[in-house]
Amino acid sequence: MILCCGEALIDMIPSDHEMAFKPLAGGAVFNTAIGIGRQGVDVGLLSGVSTDLFGTILENALEESGVNTSYLNRSSRPTTLAFVTLENGQASYAFYDENTAGRMMRPEDMPQLLSEDIKALFFGGISLAVEPCAEAYAGVLRKNKGGRLVMLDPNIRPAFINDEARYRARIAEMISHCDIIKISDEDLSWISAKDHPRGKQVADILSRGPEFVCLTLGSKGVEIYDKSGLCFATPAPKITVVDTVGAGDAFNAGFLVSLKRLNALSRSELCKQSRTSLEGAVRFATAFASDTATRRGSDPAWNFIAP
Repeated sequence: MILCCGEALIDMIPSDHEMAFKPLAGGAVFNTAIGIGRQGVDVGLLSGVSTDLFGTILENALEESGVNTSYLNRSSRPTTLAFVTLENGQASYAFYDENTAGRMMRPEDMPQLLSEDIKALFFGGISLAVEPCAEAYAGVLRKNKGGRLVMLDPNIRPAFINDEARYRARIAEMISHCDIIKISDEDLSWISAKDHPRGKQVADILSRGPEFVCLTLGSKGVEIYDKSGLCFATPAPKITVVDTVGAGDAFNAGFLVSLKRLNALSRSELCKQSRTSLEGAVRFATAFASDTATRRGSDPAWNFIAP
């Protein structure tokens, strides 16, 4: 099983009516789990979920997409809401997250030791930016890395970070336990020294411990780096973008699905993969992400076959 660890929330997507929003199940980590589940790969979600109406929507969506819900922590606290603004298809977010079921997850709410059937862990999103849940997820990684493959996508929302120094320290520690970092060019510029060229910024991340960095460049595609530098670049398919909600999450899902199919859910097996195999995995993930951007909201395809 791949266990995705982080937020599940409701995206309030603008509708065709003025000042009206449509509630859709979402959240970066939730979206990643949904994308994996829809490809028939065994996946679960570790998250805090409300027992309110929105929480029921989230649980139903997980179950419909084949995501294991046994790692959910349920409470009567409200569900996090993310109001989405779209400009030329690009999404920006305003979060309402105080005292929510997801945010208030504490270390004692987390499983202390994960079962051996969990072969890979994924972390990311706003759940790494706010406390107490951020420290709780960091603790899960610290205690359960072992021989599991770990992927992280910080998916940084600067306006959502209250204590920047604490956040940077937490992300730096988590990166040191990871095998794969997926990061956008915007996030790379935020998290790294701004006066460094892009290659040096990526090298700084790799020096902390990961084996690979997947640098996403929007419509320009993806660059893959290892400790020797740039390995290869994969262009993005030409599409008509409806919106970008969930596209980066679909890339994460597609890449993990590909690694599962390659039997590469450990650092040792990952490092044995040929360049050809890794290029195939990235092409699938990039096509899967691009396909998601052709529909409104995060709605990853079922049983996707890359063109």
